[in-house]
Amino acid sequence: MSGSNTVGTTAVPAPTMTDAGFVAPAESDILVGILDDMNAAFGNVLNTDLSTPQGQLAMSLTAIVGDAYDQMLALFNGVDPARAAGRMQDAIGNLYFMTRKPATATVVTCQCSGAAGTVVPQGTLVQDGSGNTYAADGAITLDATGYGVGTFSCTVTGAVECPPLSLGVYQSVVGLTSVSNAAAGVAGQAVEGRQAFELRRQQTVARNAMGPLDALAGEVLSTPGVTDAYVSENSTANPVTTGGVTLPPHSLYVCVNGGLDTDVALAIMRKKTPGCASVGTSSVVVTDPNAAYAKHPQYTVQFTRAQATPVYVAVVLAGGVAVPSTAVADVQAALVAGFEGATGTQRVPIGGTVYASNFYSSVSEVGDWVKIVGITVGLAAQPAASTVQVNIDQIPVVSAATITVQVL
Repeated sequence: MSGSNTVGTTAVPAPTMTDAGFVAPAESDILVGILDDMNAAFGNVLNTDLSTPQGQLAMSLTAIVGDAYDQMLALFNGVDPARAAGRMQDAIGNLYFMTRKPATATVVTCQCSGAAGTVVPQGTLVQDGSGNTYAADGAITLDATGYGVGTFSCTVTGAVECPPLSLGVYQSVVGLTSVSNAAAGVAGQAVEGRQAFELRRQQTVARNAMGPLDALAGEVLSTPGVTDAYVSENSTANPVTTGGVTLPPHSLYVCVNGGLDTDVALAIMRKKTPGCASVGTSSVVVTDPNAAYAKHPQYTVQFTRAQATPVYVAVVLAGGVAVPSTAVADVQAALVAGFEGATGTQRVPIGGTVYASNFYSSVSEVGDWVKIVGITVGLAAQPAASTVQVNIDQIPVVSAATITVQVL
């Protein structure tokens, strides 16, 4: 075919770059083009039936070209934060100096009692009925009545369920007589997934700034072990009540779930503007690590640990012969898993609103037999509301003990 104007041409359609991005041709069109090219190369005498050897070869070539276009499409999508996953998403995170969080631990608020003035050191272990141990996130000092409250993180990461009243003393501390948990723990999660990573990127994009509340929130949320944080301030000369919490004049408020006290305090110190007082129920002395100091200054940083607040859920289902004997337990397990984000949904944050409607999908997925009559929520037994709002010093928790299931 020397001298022919067909040399170097192909009937296979090429991909295009449009305003919508990379557009690959359909594989059916690629196959037609390859068959046309092969037929032309052999003088237009080939049998192009797909059952022939040349037909089989054409299908193989189509698959190769189609796969190459799929890989190109995946690469182009990988540079879009809204579509990126895996290593490509990690690369986007690196631009913001953030890395994917490993699995997080269950955090539970404990009530400690014993001799007045007893200090329960950071790292002290308690144990639940299943043999899981939890370490104190910070030192807990018992007051004059011999009572103190603090948070403990499970020593095993992941979604470890910690029911109410399941914890007790494990590691002996002189002066400590009992440890208990009135509410269920905030269950940990597996390694940070695509959706959670992108949400945190959006929440922490201001982390590299200095001064804005978003920068402080981003720094705290990036602290190891921290699963949630709420940041607010009162820049006025008078006390201000917001979200059920009263903030003193000219104060900075941080509420956090998870992470060690010292790590959280250091994160706040890094981003807090000079002269602004931090407030909260926890007080930690931190040392400024800046190498420029010959004598490193120390600061007292205050913040609040989110208190686990039980949310009660009442589920009413229609009866029938298809309803299994395990219906109650199945629905309770599904609700807990859905609420804690095990099904890919976002967990309700500190100071957030719990919607009864969000539980419908978890209950519906239990089985085809499920017929929902109604779901209500509340902060006390026998809930009757469609929504419930918690304060900015609280994080909602749901356990089997706070879920009632009625089959009519």
